[in-house]
Amino acid sequence: MVEKKAIIGTCFNLDNSYANLSDIFFTRQNPSHVPSPKLVALNYSLIKSLGLDAKFLQSNEGVKILSGNDILEGSVPLAQAYAGHQFGHFTMLGDGRAVLIGEHITPQGERFDIQLKGSGITPYSRGGDGKAALGPMLREYIISEAMNALGIPTTRSLAVITTGESIIRESYLPGAILTRVASSHIRVGTFQFASRFGNVYELKELADYTINRHFSNVADKENKYLSLLQEVIKRQAELIAKWQLVGFIHGVMNTDNMAISGETIDYGPCAFMDVYDPATVFSSIDIQGRYAYGNQPKIAAWNLARFAETLLPLLHTNEDEALKLAQKEVSSFAELYKSSWLSGMRAKLGIFNEEAQDKLLIEDLLSMMHKHSADYTNTFSALTFDKREDNALFSSIEFNRWYELWQERLTRQPESKESSIQLMKSSNPAIIPRNHRVEEALEAAVKKGDYSVMDEFLDALSRPYAYSKKQEYYSTLPEPSNRSYRTFCGT
Repeated sequence: MVEKKAIIGTCFNLDNSYANLSDIFFTRQNPSHVPSPKLVALNYSLIKSLGLDAKFLQSNEGVKILSGNDILEGSVPLAQAYAGHQFGHFTMLGDGRAVLIGEHITPQGERFDIQLKGSGITPYSRGGDGKAALGPMLREYIISEAMNALGIPTTRSLAVITTGESIIRESYLPGAILTRVASSHIRVGTFQFASRFGNVYELKELADYTINRHFSNVADKENKYLSLLQEVIKRQAELIAKWQLVGFIHGVMNTDNMAISGETIDYGPCAFMDVYDPATVFSSIDIQGRYAYGNQPKIAAWNLARFAETLLPLLHTNEDEALKLAQKEVSSFAELYKSSWLSGMRAKLGIFNEEAQDKLLIEDLLSMMHKHSADYTNTFSALTFDKREDNALFSSIEFNRWYELWQERLTRQPESKESSIQLMKSSNPAIIPRNHRVEEALEAAVKKGDYSVMDEFLDALSRPYAYSKKQEYYSTLPEPSNRSYRTFCGT
């Protein structure tokens, strides 16, 4: 192992609270040395919000830290242990290609994990090389920044470093490391690991740590572990509703890919839906469609049931009573999700108040969109500006009937027509990271070393509700030959 040099820097304000947990939860692990690190992407807006120094991160010293070649003084690098259900099958997992270098404390006192993804082999690599290719790391950078701009809780990408290595996947690919920023990397799978491989004291230790870090508002509750379950369920219901409202498909909703904090995490074979179809699957490994767009709420509920199972010893001393408490809370997910989704869909249609028939109005529109293969994002954009395009949906008799019912519905609220339009503009993005535009940016960067395409794309994605002239290019649909799209994990 190459000896790491400790760097004294004023850029990061590091703490290592996770390293204070029992040793079962992690393994101390330095990142691997890389031969020729080069900074190719740096997130200036994130740098500002974290109170970091862009000049330092661009310097040779900063690049060495972002590549893992040097370690900041005070850092305790570690790989986290976790388990999880992958496509329904339980297995032991862990950070197989990522190292947590510490927790940055912002000037406002907020705590964020700083993790190097693609930083080499760890004890949890399970035969993998621990490395990452440039394309998937840039993909995570693009999609996570788009999600953040859309107002969806997410991990974010601070930087991408090329390593000067060639790594083997389906061919030789340029290696890269992504610096990921997260509220934490505690997952449902972390609790599954504690429940299966730890003891009740270690499970309680993890739960207490999670409460103190993310849910301090429930720390003094009579049954704080029940409150923890309630809070996690609530956040996930809101998160999945936000995914559905913009047509985002995660691709691998394994329990190890569900963050307790309620952030979207692990952008592997994810993508955004063009044509509305609940059965849409992009992931090359999701042969059965387990994680299709329309299944995401059900899978979230299933994952939360697995989380609730881990908490049973903490919920009540009587196992039957603990099970009843857990079942009651998990069953609440469906209604919480439905409420969040309906609220969001009303906003997409300019509806402020609530009526019992709103759900039917929304479902009828979606059914027509599915029948006529309408683009999800562009349909709502067209409705926002009342610009019905010349397509099968808008030309149909059934849509015209629906349109009249919708317009009548808008009259049954005190808000003005202009207020409804403004609500729709703030709820229906003009731009999403469409798959063919993502690939366009990645091809220019990876194959040609041209990052200007990605930079312009990111700039347009940073204001998704602007409806600017520049965004029209990114809202165009792919050619028919590009619509059979598949994504890959990149591992």
